[in-house]
Amino acid sequence: MQKNYDANDAQPFARLSEGEGAPLYEVVKRHISESILQGELPAGTILPSENSLAAKFGVSVGTVRKALAALTTEGMLMRRRKTGTVVTGWAPLHNLSHFFQYFRLHDKSGGLLQSDTRLLDYQLSHASADEAEKLQISQGDEVIRLKRLRRVKGIAAMHETLVLPSARLVDFPPADQLPPLLYRYLFERYDLRVAAVREQITATLANEEDAALLELSLPHAVMVIDEVSFDQSALPVILAHHRFSTEHFMYVNEIR
Repeated sequence: MQKNYDANDAQPFARLSEGEGAPLYEVVKRHISESILQGELPAGTILPSENSLAAKFGVSVGTVRKALAALTTEGMLMRRRKTGTVVTGWAPLHNLSHFFQYFRLHDKSGGLLQSDTRLLDYQLSHASADEAEKLQISQGDEVIRLKRLRRVKGIAAMHETLVLPSARLVDFPPADQLPPLLYRYLFERYDLRVAAVREQITATLANEEDAALLELSLPHAVMVIDEVSFDQSALPVILAHHRFSTEHFMYVNEIR
């Protein structure tokens, strides 16, 4: 059943702050997609008109139209004649900022879940031969190494190690100032857009670190995802190693 959006509904949209550093259409797009993914705009919701959205966000109609067109291309919205712009309820097709915020973690019923991230370790170190090859830098170049734990509704869901080349991230913040939404920060601070991801997925038995961080009893199986993220220039910018249990969650990667 379609849900008409009117003045009595929750108001997920508000005027953008002056501190938003990304292009305005990208910011509008992010606000709308986050409202969809967080359930504020469920499937079937009819969005306000472009003029109304432009007024709510404090931007031009052209900016809103560009944001809606991008979300339609990604599959989160669809245009219906005589009805307007409707939320599809599908996960975003190529919205990599949400890929990393939500990491395609679904509950057993298929619902997309948002995770909370806690930084466990932060190091400045030197790239190994394997890391250097994958990041297309020289062995021994300085890299930023982050260890993080993701929780969903209080349950330990995934732990991960990220490796980033320091040379591309001048004045990268220290551990106590690092925002939890790292990929959004890289986009807004460095205009670093993750445009493609290459993944390798395997299954293995949990080790002692997995058991401690994910609160598992051994023996237990875990899924392992090794990935390389590429920017808009097809340069590798982030290496990631993720380990998680499928006891409570599943990983879904949709191709449409």
